[in-house]
Amino acid sequence: MSPDIPSSPVLRLGFPVKVMGKPDLKSNDTRRWQKGPHLKVSLEYLDGILDYVAKHGVGLYRMSSDLAPYATHPDMPQFHGMVAESDAELAAIGAKARRLGIRLSFHPSQFVLLNSPDPELTRKSIWDLVSQAEMLDRMGLGPEAVLVTHVGGVYGDAEMSRARWAETWPTLPEPVRRRLVLEHDDLRFSAADVLWIHERTGVRLIFDYQHFWCLNPERLDMVDTLRRILATWPDDVRPKIHYSSPRTELRELKRLDRKTKKKKTVLLPPVWTGHADFVNPFEFVRFMRDAESLVFDVMLESKAKDLALLKLRPDLLRYAPDVAARFGLSAAQASELEAEEAELEAAPSEALDEAA
Repeated sequence: MSPDIPSSPVLRLGFPVKVMGKPDLKSNDTRRWQKGPHLKVSLEYLDGILDYVAKHGVGLYRMSSDLAPYATHPDMPQFHGMVAESDAELAAIGAKARRLGIRLSFHPSQFVLLNSPDPELTRKSIWDLVSQAEMLDRMGLGPEAVLVTHVGGVYGDAEMSRARWAETWPTLPEPVRRRLVLEHDDLRFSAADVLWIHERTGVRLIFDYQHFWCLNPERLDMVDTLRRILATWPDDVRPKIHYSSPRTELRELKRLDRKTKKKKTVLLPPVWTGHADFVNPFEFVRFMRDAESLVFDVMLESKAKDLALLKLRPDLLRYAPDVAARFGLSAAQASELEAEEAELEAAPSEALDEAA
């Protein structure tokens, strides 16, 4: 499928990891190692999340990077076999996700670094990626199920560090190369940097809307960059992007008063790299209209997770029916989506507080 086609396929919206709308749904087994946590327990939780996601008509879900607890901990070999031990359960989850039409993915933790000058850290990072790729393979998921990673640290020389990522690429096991996609970030490596790496490796890329605005020293055009990044995906695999709005409220910080030696609250302007709880619908509409001819799924990275998605959909119907239609939303669904929105306003305050 070309990212720029005349037809109008339904695009999918998704959210990552934590289910804010139903706090009793855990995303993974969080027990300490002494309690013997296991991937099989996490998969039981994931089964319930898939039901929730399907009930609300959500098409994308990012699984917790800690789905298999301690599976690659170098000092705990008792956990190293849990992925293979969970083969039947992984296959069942994958079959359910395919049946429900839910696209699954992983975003390994910030500690997964493929450009580290420390070979041991790189080796450990590859082990983490191999484990997560194995889970996706055992789930029987196609090439849409990806592992999203960043370039990593600068280590005093950005150009050398991005080159080191490219040099690591051919050493990765085939299942990792088949699943791995590379995302630009908001502080270190721009969209131009990951396009440079793609030219040397062929790795697929992820476009991140907020990151693009936070870090674009090359002053690339947004729509052209989006088009170039989507084109790194094979024609028969739909790309996905990340979208979030920046936080705009004052930040409250505690600081020590040098004179009184007491802590006091100070109010500071926002940092634009911070993610807002919800999506600014007008900004999202402008982006989607700019990208009118392009095809991609959208992972919302708002801090309110699923609540942000449930709020955005009725907003799209209200303010931009043309954009809503791209996500398969119609006026006939307005009452149902507004009812979901009303539930958000009646949600327990502690659920929303967790998103802050």
